[in-house]
Order: sequence, then C-alpha cells, then structure tokens
Amino acid sequence: MQTELSPEISALPEGAQADQILRACVHCGFCAAACPTYRLLGDERDSPRGRIYLIKNLLEGHEAGGKTRLHLDRCLTCRSCETACPSGVQYSRLLEIGRQIVEQRSRRPFFERLQRWLLLQLLPYPERGGPLLRGAQRLSPYLPARLRRVIPPKQPIGPAPPARHRRRVLLLDGCIQSVAAPNINAAAARVLDRLGITAVPIKGCCGALAHHLPAVENGLATMRSNIDAWLPLLDQNCEAIVSTASGCGLMVKEYRQALQHDREYAERAARLSDATLDLVEIVAREDLTKLKAVPRQKPTCHTPCTLQHGQGLKGTVEKIMLELGFDLVDTLDADGCCGSAGSYSLFQAELSNRLLRQKIGALQTASPDCIVTANIGCLLHLQRGTETPVRHWIEAVSEALPPAQ
Repeated sequence: MQTELSPEISALPEGAQADQILRACVHCGFCAAACPTYRLLGDERDSPRGRIYLIKNLLEGHEAGGKTRLHLDRCLTCRSCETACPSGVQYSRLLEIGRQIVEQRSRRPFFERLQRWLLLQLLPYPERGGPLLRGAQRLSPYLPARLRRVIPPKQPIGPAPPARHRRRVLLLDGCIQSVAAPNINAAAARVLDRLGITAVPIKGCCGALAHHLPAVENGLATMRSNIDAWLPLLDQNCEAIVSTASGCGLMVKEYRQALQHDREYAERAARLSDATLDLVEIVAREDLTKLKAVPRQKPTCHTPCTLQHGQGLKGTVEKIMLELGFDLVDTLDADGCCGSAGSYSLFQAELSNRLLRQKIGALQTASPDCIVTANIGCLLHLQRGTETPVRHWIEAVSEALPPAQ
C-alpha cells in the first residue's frame, strides 16, 4: 500500500511504525472473511481492510469525523484478522494509532464521554466497584430477569493453600475479576500448589480498559505504576507474573510495545513483558500427573480471542484438560468471537449481543455440562446468554482434584 503520511504524523514516533504497517498490507482480503463485524454487517468499512483505508486517510491528514470513529469503534480488536493475514500486518497496533488520532481530532458527544469517564473511575478500582457489585447482588432477587442476568452472582471462595514451596510466581488479582469472580485465582493457587508452586497475589489493574477506550495517558500511567510495584517483587526469587485472565495477560505482555519510546520505562517494561505468562503456559509445562485429577464434568471450551489470536495459545486449554482426563465436548465455530471484547459489550451492545447469541448456539450444540473459558470478560458475557454454567477452566480443574493430604 502506497502512503503519503502528513508531516505532523511523520514527525511522531508512531508515524514510522504506522507507515510500515500500512505498506505491509497487500489488499488480499483474507482478513475480511475472518472478521466478525464484516460477517455481520457486510460493510467494507467494518472489515480490517476497510478500516486500514480509513486509518490511512487519517494519517495522510484527512478529516477525522464521526463516521470514521464509528467504524473504528465497531472493531472488536479480536485479532482474528492477524491470524488470517498472510502478510503479517500488525492491524491491532495500527488500530490503536488510528483511534488515538480520532480521539484527539474529533470530540465525542457528551454522553459517550461521560460513559467512558465513569468506567475509568469505577472498573479499574475494586475498592470502588466492589461495593456497587455487592449492592447489586443484594438487590438482584427484586430486579427484572433481563437485569438479573447481567449481575454476576456472589461466588464462594474455596480455601487458600499455605505458602510452602520454594518455587513462586506472582498471581495477578486484576480489577473486575477480583470482585466478580474471586474463586478463579483461589482455584489457580490450589492447582499451582499441587504442582509445587506457591502463588503470591499481587494487586493492580493491567491498564487494558484505559488503553483501549482510548484514554492513552491514563493507560500508560497505570502501566508505569505497575512496573514500579511489580518488578521489585519479581526480583524476589519469583519465576513469573501469571495472569488467569487472558485479556490482562496480553495487555501486560504488550507493555514492551506501549512504552517502547519511554526512555525511563522502556527497558523495565520489556523485562516485565518477558516475565509474564498466561496461566495455561505455566500449567502446560508442568507434570500434570501430580494433580491426580478425577474429572466428573463434560465441559466445552470457549477460547477467548485474547488467548488464541492475541497470545497465540489456541488449543492449550483443551490439551491440558484432555491430558487430565476431561471428556471435552466439541464446539462449532471455535474461532468465533463471543462479542465481549472488554467494554465493547457496553458501547456496541447490539453487535455484541448478536455475536453472543451465535457463540452460545455454537457452544451448546452438543449439550455440555458447563462452558469453560480463560478470560473474565468472556465469562461474564457468556453467562448473560445461557443457563448452562460458565466457569474458568482452572475452577473445573480445581474441583477435579482429590482432597489435600
């Protein structure tokens, strides 16, 4: 793709990267067939190739209007296009640059700005969001069914294992997961304990919400704060930072990219990214016979986009569960997005719900006992669309463990 970036963009550190990404695109169209929004809407501007053209126009100095913002907002950032692209186009990075430019040049309507501000004030802070969620849970029996479905039920937390192993990892609590589904990390700690690893909890929001809204400086400040807090802990004889939410893990792995032009933090960001693992990565490399699991459920696996496309770990959850003896139920359209995509389900509710209905239909084809996933956002979103229990895969594994000796 031929480009003529405006002098203003060419002078920015992101300009050269954007130009390189644009020039890698050969207009082949493989991305369109993989794109959930294009398959739903049939509009070229809602395909990766179409959005690339819109971003190219922005970078060349053309107007950043509401229509351009709409089509960029409609992107789920699922990255299935990157998996399908034969040319290795880094579409998600180009989209970030394009969204930042639109945000700078075109002011959103007041209500949209208010929504985003409220989310940034609440969701990354468990001490703020937690009381609201607990209040909603208490009111839930008195609410209409459609509202009850969006409120996660109160979750019992199983016992925490003692800190008794020389091998240690830092286990990221996260923000929403720590209040909506706290048993996920508790289950991860129990499984890791059986594998001879102590999980040391660490607090903090990964910054993904702010990064993708995009509230760029807010997100970068969160990343820097996490680096300052987590690196000294990592240096205290800990093997890795482990995330049980694939979206959070992907974000921390990309601190390197987000802070590459920050002279003070670039090197430390790269260290932190290199030390970060999704839970499936650390479990998959251990001797699973130590778990002596006795599975009793017949689950089907939903692989989040952040795991299969973002982190390139497609099939890893299934491999672990099959090795442990789970009778997995096959699903249709395993690569398809559920429509959660972080805050997307709030801002693009109609498209998100259409994708949710498609995904639930595919997951329930063979009547599984439960649906397991690897990301809190997907888990909460899927729960809204089905009566079938939706769990994190590590919770199913934890329940299959024999009693501790």
